[in-house]
Amino acid sequence: MPRPPTSPPVPPKALPVTADDVAAAARHLEPIVRETALELSPRLSAALQQPVYLKREDLQVGRSYKVRGAYNLISSLTPAERALGVVCASAGNHAQGVAFACRQLRIRGKVFLPSTTPRQKRARIQDIGGRWVEQVITGAVFDETSAAAQAFAASSGAMYVPPFDDARIVAGQGTVAYEICEQLREPVDTVLVPVGGGGLIAGVAVWFKHRFPGVHVIGVEPAGAASMRAALDAGAPVALAKVDGFVDGAAVRQVGRVPFAVVRDLVDDVVAVPEGAVCSEMLDLYQTDGIIAEPAGALASTALRGYLPRTPEGPVVCIVSGGNNDVSRYADILERSLVHEGLRHYFLVTFPQQPGALRHFLEDVLTEDEDIVLFEYVKKNNRETGPALVGVDLARPDSLPGLLHRMAASPLQIEKLAPDSPIFEFLL
Repeated sequence: MPRPPTSPPVPPKALPVTADDVAAAARHLEPIVRETALELSPRLSAALQQPVYLKREDLQVGRSYKVRGAYNLISSLTPAERALGVVCASAGNHAQGVAFACRQLRIRGKVFLPSTTPRQKRARIQDIGGRWVEQVITGAVFDETSAAAQAFAASSGAMYVPPFDDARIVAGQGTVAYEICEQLREPVDTVLVPVGGGGLIAGVAVWFKHRFPGVHVIGVEPAGAASMRAALDAGAPVALAKVDGFVDGAAVRQVGRVPFAVVRDLVDDVVAVPEGAVCSEMLDLYQTDGIIAEPAGALASTALRGYLPRTPEGPVVCIVSGGNNDVSRYADILERSLVHEGLRHYFLVTFPQQPGALRHFLEDVLTEDEDIVLFEYVKKNNRETGPALVGVDLARPDSLPGLLHRMAASPLQIEKLAPDSPIFEFLL
């Protein structure tokens, strides 16, 4: 991008982080972190009819941008603070950043992880931190884990390293934007940033809005954990009553106060995308672009699937924030994608106790382009009177009305399960 003028085009606001802080962090981190690639995506560019670039933080140290903020904070500690060690709470990526900093700086660290953290991330944390870090598994969601970590920090005197709610963390994460501006030689219209606790988008917004104020900065968060939108609507960070933990890197119940102060004043909009759409984007990133993204890493580019608040009029940058995805999750990812795209549907089918009932369903209700992918009796010990759970894959989403019409004309008792119904989650 063109070099910014000597003085910021936008008057500095009374914010906890400034563009100068980001620039200082970039100079400090230059010999430590990788300058990750900024790659043109032919797939996304063709779909949007504008150049779309992917900022590949999945190739960063620890496979996530989190190392930027963690190292920026931990390296600023005094010798006395370092002697007491550090402690953090994380869904995985922040922990890897802390582990890396601990090993590099020879500082003892204790890492608190929620029980939902994939095994692949746990193993990576230990590989990165080695003998300098110890893991503690506690809590079902991040907020419970964070409370335990902060309690330990208070009792031990260790420095608590928050994943997003600290000005030094935000400045470190903002170096992603600094790099984008160094790498891209054409003006950017829109930058799409994944949102969890808000550290990354706050840092990105500080840099762009004070150096290139015409750039639209859009946050993208999972619909099941839209904590930044809730904070913006309430005027302050608020705790969500319920959090869907599938997008584990962004499943935060309450955003940080430091990031919120920046997002409220500088970010143009924050949109929520369904978890199923995230899964579809993860599969496209893998199959077409050759990128293994974790769910949070696919958030930004998922917004291009019809969730943007405005149509970009120039180049777009999507930040692929991380690539720590457990391969064992891909079955669930495929399932969620098919359901979201309208290609997989589930039914409770009660067959009458008469010969040919199942054959009727197979030959008269289903067509050759409709495949049974699951057939299981709900009542394991009484199959004669209980319904069967039947999963059906369609070749196209618009085939569903025809299937439902044939089901309605059938003598069978058939109930379609809605993906958002409690019984759907219970049975599957």
